[in-house]
Amino acid sequence: MNDSRLSDSIFGGGEEPGEPVRRLPGQRPKPAQTRAQARQQRPADSGGGDGPSQVQRNRRSCLVMLLAAVLVLGGVGLAVGTLGSSLLPSFGGGSDEGGDFTGEGSGTVDVQVKPGDSGAAIGRALEKAGVVKSANTFARVAGSNPDFAKIQPGTYELKRTMSSQAALNLLLDPDSRVSAGVTIREGLWQNEIFAILSKQTGTPLEDYKKVDPNTLGLPPAAQGKLEGFLFPSTYEFAPKTSAADQLKAMVSYGVKQMNTLGVSADKLRHVVIVASIVQSESRLGPDGPKVARVVENRLKDRMPLGMDSSIHYITQKRGTVTTTDQERNSSSPYNTYRNQGLPPGPISNPGMEALKAAANPAPGPWLYFVTVNQSTGETKFSTSLAEHNRYVAQFQAWCRANPGKC
Repeated sequence: MNDSRLSDSIFGGGEEPGEPVRRLPGQRPKPAQTRAQARQQRPADSGGGDGPSQVQRNRRSCLVMLLAAVLVLGGVGLAVGTLGSSLLPSFGGGSDEGGDFTGEGSGTVDVQVKPGDSGAAIGRALEKAGVVKSANTFARVAGSNPDFAKIQPGTYELKRTMSSQAALNLLLDPDSRVSAGVTIREGLWQNEIFAILSKQTGTPLEDYKKVDPNTLGLPPAAQGKLEGFLFPSTYEFAPKTSAADQLKAMVSYGVKQMNTLGVSADKLRHVVIVASIVQSESRLGPDGPKVARVVENRLKDRMPLGMDSSIHYITQKRGTVTTTDQERNSSSPYNTYRNQGLPPGPISNPGMEALKAAANPAPGPWLYFVTVNQSTGETKFSTSLAEHNRYVAQFQAWCRANPGKC
């Protein structure tokens, strides 16, 4: 620390000691304005006796103080040298014995690195699995390597009795990961998510269907159903992770994300349902909040929402953006052509962008929208049916010019 106050406290002040002030006989000193002036106005021979002069005492005092400071600083250095890491910030945690194995190890063992794991946490997992000898040693090795931050969550195939450096090298090698991430994109239906999870993890599809949603930590807004609350993201699952634990991880992460929206618990279900429509009907960007506003405006005016995405959810068919008269005549409560209000539940599993759009719709008077170009996603919003029909004609023209894309 480069601070003159520190040297002052050790060596007695920041100014050099001056010669004592000597007065002529009969001269009275001016009143002292500071404590330093008061000290200077003391007589040179104050203190009495035939002992050493004030100058000699000052010099001797300085020598004593300098010697004491050297001893103090030496003691601090000795303490650091002998106590070592106990005085320094610790990056570790685990076995206190320290030490390290040598070499590349032998055999194989799987170790899971969880999202957010620190060097200490990874070290403890490695030590427990017999990969490294000491969690502390691994943590120190990892902490000195700037590439440590590049380690990705997942399950890694490592070896037993490896040196900490060898273990770190394998964790930094993508080829050591035995479980790749399972990516769930935005807007999928529950049954589609189950199929992806089953294919990617090898867990039987029926296992997902048998899971009781009430055991997964769903919020009250879910009303005991998973649809809408299987949050899209990339997930890392260790081998043999059960279907229930996979779904629980997705729900848990989704709840954490939804909690950041600032939406009250009694409004969350409404927001998730609207977001599921926004996710299915738009390409997002600035259109997402505008679609959310169309939904809210039509609800306010007690108009059927008339969303083709709700019909697709009923039929569980993908591949077209249009629907037939027969499909739109469905008696399902999810049919937003025949029923006013929101569908009884989410019609997809929305991502964060759609949730934000639903929580914060754009201001505007629109009641209709249509994507007139399915390739670019160009979407036209309107306030009247006549204007909307003109945009629908543009959409139909585009479909005729691009057969098979509508």
